[in-house]
This record gives sequence, structure tokens and C-alpha cells, in this order.
Amino acid sequence: MSRFKWLRKSMKFPIPHNKTLVRTQQSNELSDEQSKAQVEIGSDIGSRIAYLRRRFSESSDVVYHTLITPSGLSCALIYIKGMIDQLTVEQSVLKSLADIDPGMKDEELYAMLFASKQLPIAKQTICDSMTDAERSILDGNPVLMADGEPRMLSLSISSTKQRSIDEPPNESVIRGPREAFIEDLETNITLIRKRLKTHRFTVETMHFGKETHTAVALVYLSGVCKQELVDEAKKRLSSIEIDGVLGSSYLEEYIEDNPYSPFPQMQYTERPDVTCAALLEGRFALIVDGTPIIILAPVTVFMLMQSAEDYYQRYIAASWIRLLRYFFLLISILLPSFYIAITTFHPDIIPERLLVTVAAARESVPFPALLEAFIMELSFEALREASLRIPKVIGQAVSIIGALIIGTAAVQAGIVSASMVIIVSMTGIASFIIPHYDLGLAFRLIRFPIMLLAGLFGLFGIACGMILLYFHLIELRSFGLPYLEPLTPRNKGDLKDVFVRAPWWAMKSNPSYSGANKNGQRSGGRNWATDNEEEE
Repeated sequence: MSRFKWLRKSMKFPIPHNKTLVRTQQSNELSDEQSKAQVEIGSDIGSRIAYLRRRFSESSDVVYHTLITPSGLSCALIYIKGMIDQLTVEQSVLKSLADIDPGMKDEELYAMLFASKQLPIAKQTICDSMTDAERSILDGNPVLMADGEPRMLSLSISSTKQRSIDEPPNESVIRGPREAFIEDLETNITLIRKRLKTHRFTVETMHFGKETHTAVALVYLSGVCKQELVDEAKKRLSSIEIDGVLGSSYLEEYIEDNPYSPFPQMQYTERPDVTCAALLEGRFALIVDGTPIIILAPVTVFMLMQSAEDYYQRYIAASWIRLLRYFFLLISILLPSFYIAITTFHPDIIPERLLVTVAAARESVPFPALLEAFIMELSFEALREASLRIPKVIGQAVSIIGALIIGTAAVQAGIVSASMVIIVSMTGIASFIIPHYDLGLAFRLIRFPIMLLAGLFGLFGIACGMILLYFHLIELRSFGLPYLEPLTPRNKGDLKDVFVRAPWWAMKSNPSYSGANKNGQRSGGRNWATDNEEEE
């Protein structure tokens, strides 16, 4: 039999209709005034519940559970349905309040509650203001308030549905770990901490978005990541003013060095092992609650050309794949431009038999090589984008069948030449070899102005375009780190992990941008081999 009288009050609010919310300066000022005035509400439980009812006046899923303890104290538990563990509320909160000694005074009950001695819940936070209480409710944590006590108790028993940890869908895995981040901030931090078992691992949490109040964690290794880099990251993040943050890309555009460059100045990943490797190199990561995509900074173009699988394969095979990757990077940028320049301005450098073949293929084409290349490249980009937007079940089939049918029909109709179809196909395949999608997209965009320069000035135009591209990459910075380091400025110590990957036992020093001891070894050498040689 219950030891106290329950006074359940179910508030039934109509579900609000769709409205167009117009945010004005006047409404912002009113919200600020309410936030400042709410501290003066006092310790009366009725006033505080009335305040929350006004704040959530159109929210039918907010529950106001009022009750009286056996000692006669009026309490209220306020939470949002669907965001809490109902079983924990009943067994750990309500049952504990029901077991209170009827003869206990209110002051003793206050002391017991706020000393975390009454409720069997691991994490309890004291809210000193209604703003904190409102934020706690919106975060999914019930708030317990007692009449006559201005302090309130936030109980961390939120429970929301989340997907299980699975393989990364966008970063293929051959020999590496098969875990990927999910949309939960605490789970993502745990996946990193499981691998970095060190006191240096630092997590600093902040919130962004006036409406979303999204939690963002800045993580780094203290002593390995330079303090100047951490301070610069905090400075840029503190200047962000935005209504909502729904993904990591929101923050990326605010804090990157050059927002007008097509090249990404931060790296994103959905793999915990890649994030841990970046932290060990002296970089920092931004983990945004609600998205599995993690931002890593600073970054160079050579980091974006590396794949996580390079470090799980033998260094000889990984080095060969890297060299192949850089070769096809040049193919993806320059192959259509070279074809346009040679066929338009420099046909004399083509071998005679090949020239006859190319001329015969282009004999019935009514367009110049530049226009022909633009038509084919734009068509290929459209097919690639369409394959990403349509359902995955038919996306791959549509892209392959569409390319075959359109390419064959265009050649037979004499609109484009067969050689141009081959050029565009090779260029498309080469662009898929670039590991980082945003970097590949940037080079795909750069391809078009270089094609235009090739159609206007030939090989001289290509040379001018590449020089301008080189100048742009030299000027780029990612949190002060040159985009082409260690090639420009040159650093011999870091070149062993750029175009090729040296074996682990040969990479003995930290990167130049790391805040750790440069002379300290990142890995031990093959000491056992040296000892065997001395014995022989």
C-alpha cells in the first residue's frame, strides 16, 4: 500500500498546428529578459511549475508529475515523454521518495536529496536557476523540485533510441577495425577513450545553437597537441553565433581559415582509429552530438590523400598504392585538358598512327574538342550525382547502365567521339581513387577552368593554370599549418610519410606540428635485429 498520496496532474495541451516561425529582434530581447528574470521566481513550487508551463505552453509531451512525500513535502518531477527511462523513474525516483521517513523535517530532506543520499542515481546535478532546469528538461534529464527549496535536482536518466555500432559505410575496411561512430556524443568519446588509455586524453564540452543547444566536444592529447593550437580552436569556436547546429559541417565553415577556397581545410572521418591516429599526431578533433562525422584539424593535402588502410598493410604495398594514387590524381585533373590542348593546338606531337585514329574518330563530331569535353564531363557529373541521390538498390545500376547507353548512343549519333568517351571515363575512374570525398570534389571543380585554359591557350594555358593552383595551395593554411607541408616548407623528417609510407620502426620522431618532444621516439626500432647482428 502506498505510503503517500499521489497528486497526479496530467496537462493536456493541443498539438500545435504548423506555423511559420519568424524570429525577430523583439522576440530575442523578450527571451533574454525571461532568462534574466527567472532567477527571481523564488522557492515556491507553484511559481516554478507555472513558469515552466508558460515556457512549454505548446508542448504536449512535457509531463508535470506532482506528489506529496510521506513527510508532507510537495515535490514535482518534470520531464519529456520518450526521452527518459520510465522504469528507472518509477523504481529509483518515485519508490525512493515513497520510502522517506514520515517524521523527517523538510530541512533534513533537502540536505539528503541534494547530498545525493536518497535517490539511487549515479549522476545528479544541482540546478540553481530555472534556465538550467529548462535546459536539463530539454536534454532529456528529469528535474526534481521541492517546495521551499530554490535548488532543483537534475537526474541523468535520459534514454533515447540510437543505432548500434556498425562498420563505417563511407570508409571501406579491409584489415582495420570495423567500428564506426554513431550519433551519440558519449558513445563516440568512449570509442576513442577505449583506444587511448592515457591521462593526456582531454575532453572539453561546449554548446552551440540558440535553439538546438548542441553539445560539441573538443578532444586532444594534452602535451602532444600544441597549446597554441588548442587556444586558437577555442577562440574560433567561441565566436560562433548560430541558431542551430545539426552537423559538424556547420562548425567547419565558421572556423576554417579560407572559406572561399574549394579545398577542404579540415578532415572528416567516421572511424575511431583514424581519430586516435590524428590525436597521436598532435591534432584535435571536434565531436558534434547528433552526427557520426568527426572533424579533424589541422590538415594538409597529403593527409587527405592518405587512407587508413595504408597503415594496416605492409609498407611496401602501401607505398605503391600511394604513388598510384598521386599518379591518378594528376590524371583526374589534367587528362581532359591535355586531350583538348593537343588535338586543338599541338597535333604535331601526336604519333602519326594515333593522330590518324583520333582524326577519324572526330571527323563526324560537329563540336570543337573543348565543347565536346564540357558536354561529356557535365553529363558524367550528372550521372554521378544522380547515383548518389536515388535509392541505393537501383543507384548503381542506373549509373552504370546510363553511362553505357548514353555513351554508346552519343558515339553512334556522331555527337561525341569514341576517344573522348575513353578520356572522360578514365578521368572519372581516376577521381574515385582520391580517398577524401571533399578533396576529390575540389579537384573535379578545378578541372573545368583548366580545361577552359587548355581550349584557349593550349599547353601554355595548362601550365598557367597549374602554376595558379600551386600558388593557391601554398597560401592555404589550416589553423596556421601550411597546406603543402612538409613539401613546402620542406621538412625532411616528415617526408617519410607523404608519397611513400616508411615502416613503423623507421618513423621515430613526432610530426613537426606536434607539441610533443621532437627528439622522442614515436616507435621503437628493431633492437632485436641489432642484437642478433652483434651476436653474429
